[in-house]
Amino acid sequence: MVKSAARNTALLLLAALFAGTAHDALAATKKRKTTSKPSLDQPAVTVIPAPDEERPKPGDPGRMPEKFHLMQPGEIPMAAAGAIVIDGFTGATLYAKNADAAQFPASTTKIMTALLVIEAGDLDREVVVTAEDAKVGESSLSIKVGQSYTRRQMLYGLMLKSANDVAHSLGRNNAGTMESFALKMTQRARELGATNTNFRNPHGLHHVEHYTTPHDLAVIARHAMQQPFFRQVVSTQRYAWQLPLTPPAAKAEMWQLTNHNLLLTRFEGCTGVKTGYTYPAQHTLVSAALREGREVIAAVMHDGKREKWEDSMLLLTHGIEHPPKDGKVAGN
Repeated sequence: MVKSAARNTALLLLAALFAGTAHDALAATKKRKTTSKPSLDQPAVTVIPAPDEERPKPGDPGRMPEKFHLMQPGEIPMAAAGAIVIDGFTGATLYAKNADAAQFPASTTKIMTALLVIEAGDLDREVVVTAEDAKVGESSLSIKVGQSYTRRQMLYGLMLKSANDVAHSLGRNNAGTMESFALKMTQRARELGATNTNFRNPHGLHHVEHYTTPHDLAVIARHAMQQPFFRQVVSTQRYAWQLPLTPPAAKAEMWQLTNHNLLLTRFEGCTGVKTGYTYPAQHTLVSAALREGREVIAAVMHDGKREKWEDSMLLLTHGIEHPPKDGKVAGN
């Protein structure tokens, strides 16, 4: 009887002890849930909610960034702000993207400069460099005051090296002043059908009133490509630029000019024509290709450094594979 009472007492004490421990454990757990703090070695992450326009809305599948858009049937994926490809023989438009929107042409301006000089003829006439010519910078051949070159030689320096000083010299020689030559450029452009074009200089250095469109640029290039000597120049990959013999030099110095148009070696059948770049214009390129008896001319404007080549090859390929049909124009 005594043993039984002692055992019962012990069990009661253990039960009470267990109940107290469990109660304390539960209380501690609740306390941790309500007062827990981030540890020092694992900092909390603060989540900043997205602005209202970026938050998904009910039923809204989400928006693509502005630089992306849904491609339409027949659309050519390009980075250029404006582009066109035309048939070189008929002038028919084969594909266009913002082709009538004005852009800065940069050095593709020199296509018109070369066309006017070639149309004037007398290409073996000597052009004497003036101080005004020599001071035109950026891309140049560092021509010096008093040096003389033929118009023929200067046209290679103009179109392969894209020399601004040479462009100024040719324009001045043709019309007397740069301003007069720019007026002739604009007038000739309008005669050719490039009616949304205005030139202010012969080289394409930036001027807010110096602009054209992809359509107009392609039209000008098409007419220039009808001149045999122009075709010869713009399809030349390398040219030996010979400096005048100046005392006390023992012999004339010669530089090797390399055409900036990489499509001459990258795209089968490429026949020209001209690259261009200024910061406001970004990259521009007019290109042409002749295959299977058909020639097409493409122009891309306000493009990327690498993208101008890719976009132009897409346009040239499209133009070659899609001859003119019932006067319809692809693109937008």
